[in-house]
Amino acid sequence: MTNRQASEDRSPRLDPGTVIRTALELLDEKGLDALSTRAVADRLGVRMNTVLWHVKTKARMLELMADAVVGEAPLDDLPASWDERVRELARRYRRALLAHRDGATLVVGTYAAQPHTLRFADTLVAALLDGGLDERESAWTTWTIIYLALGLTQEEQAATRQPPNGRLVDAVSETAYPALHRALGHLDTESFGERFEFGLSAILARR
Repeated sequence: MTNRQASEDRSPRLDPGTVIRTALELLDEKGLDALSTRAVADRLGVRMNTVLWHVKTKARMLELMADAVVGEAPLDDLPASWDERVRELARRYRRALLAHRDGATLVVGTYAAQPHTLRFADTLVAALLDGGLDERESAWTTWTIIYLALGLTQEEQAATRQPPNGRLVDAVSETAYPALHRALGHLDTESFGERFEFGLSAILARR
């Protein structure tokens, strides 16, 4: 790299925050499959090496993006009671995922031990500890709630992109799958919010 290139890569007009904001804009426009460091560089009007100077690798860029998404779940003005605090945190987490195209898939595909993610987890664990759960129960219940939010939101966002169009109804016959056929009316794509609340209540009912 020449001195001129190095100087451009350290240019004050570009920083990791700008790169991540641009990457999230591209995510919302084109989806996760189309996202690349080259696409981010093209949007910013710089060389790909300039982007990599700030985020090192695509995997690192995705981690920082995932952390930024989780950071959009505010941690202020939470309910005083521990159980309502847990519910509200879970709802804010889900809304943050839904705010970005492929938001859940992005977060699922990373292991972002970054400030926003850690702060959210710390706040959720603290609420569960306040509810009388021990350290293991608090940690594992936090994981369970996050897995519920990620899995259900990932399914919801996939259904938005590619509606099932009755495929499940067509596949589930009364003779081949009698129990599933009985429950079929409760597996529609319009019930994601209700399913989330049901799952959350089921998790907390055991506490």
